[in-house]
Amino acid sequence: MYKEISPTELDSLPSGSYSLIDIRDRVSFDYGHIPGSVNIPQNELSAGNIPKDRLAVICCKSGIISRDTAEALSDQGIDAANLSGGYVEWLRLNIENRNITADVELSIRKKFKKSIWCRFTKAINEYKLVTPGDRIAVCISGGKDSMLMAKLFQELKRHDKFPFEVKFLVMDPGYSPENRRLIEENAASMSIPVEIFESDIFESVFNIEKNPCYICARMRRGYLYSRAKALGCNKIALGHHFDDVIETILMGMLYGGQVQTMMPKLHSTNFEGMELIRPLYLVREADIKHWRDYNGLHFLQCACKFTENCSSCDQNGQTDSKRLEVKHLIAELKKVNPQVEKNIFRSVENVNLSTVIAYKQHGETHHFLDTYDEL
Repeated sequence: MYKEISPTELDSLPSGSYSLIDIRDRVSFDYGHIPGSVNIPQNELSAGNIPKDRLAVICCKSGIISRDTAEALSDQGIDAANLSGGYVEWLRLNIENRNITADVELSIRKKFKKSIWCRFTKAINEYKLVTPGDRIAVCISGGKDSMLMAKLFQELKRHDKFPFEVKFLVMDPGYSPENRRLIEENAASMSIPVEIFESDIFESVFNIEKNPCYICARMRRGYLYSRAKALGCNKIALGHHFDDVIETILMGMLYGGQVQTMMPKLHSTNFEGMELIRPLYLVREADIKHWRDYNGLHFLQCACKFTENCSSCDQNGQTDSKRLEVKHLIAELKKVNPQVEKNIFRSVENVNLSTVIAYKQHGETHHFLDTYDEL
């Protein structure tokens, strides 16, 4: 019979008496995991690759999938235990009543000044993302990107070069109580004064079979615009970074048959007078991860309560994420050409319309034959 072990009990076990096996997919594991754990995705796990001389503690996102896995291993004669509450519960216990504000802020000013702070301010200046008199809703999902963005805006306010205001906005679209508490505690540990408002988006998209995540994202943006405007804001800030930009470029080409990019700022088409800005536009994801790990921070990759089997405990090793495929493609290309990321980014800054067969502008298609004989 398998055992149930809490994160607190796990900490009291003698070193070397157990193996902690995280059965989430590799992307989720890389995003954040318990120190000392070993990643063996569920579809690769078998009694043959588990040490027999110690207790095998199985971990997933919230202890649901790992419970069944631990039971199955126990039936095969393995001394197995389930980490009750999973990574989420371990995470909650490790950030509860923790205050690391000073260390996090110092790291931005010193350790990550060049790689993060300077790229953040460069994007703001180069694309005119923040102007005097702005009232910006910094939208926080609870992940590493938006939490870093919030701290960067706090630092920008301290410089006080021109007057602008910020609101730190969290929308709860139906988080589980555990996930919401993690977001609240992470924000508190870094002294980010979040304002949380609720919606029922998760319930609305629960029964949608085709592209539920895309529809959810669109609905969430609409709610954020609406709430921000009600607070008197004229802009919302989202945490998309440099890697998101270049992945979007390739996704458009490879899967959409078009050349486009994720813009650093956009006018809202549905909320008059509102803009969307992306202040992390020039910040690399690797540097965000480095900042996270340097400060010993832990965030959920996805707080959606309906993704136990897709982003946290992948059962079949498959993914429908085109973005993940493109991320892997870029990583392979980078092995041959270290400049490939910069070149992808620059490609949409150096479009030569004289060598383009057709392009669209303001909804109108222009073809090279339209002016070919005028040359």
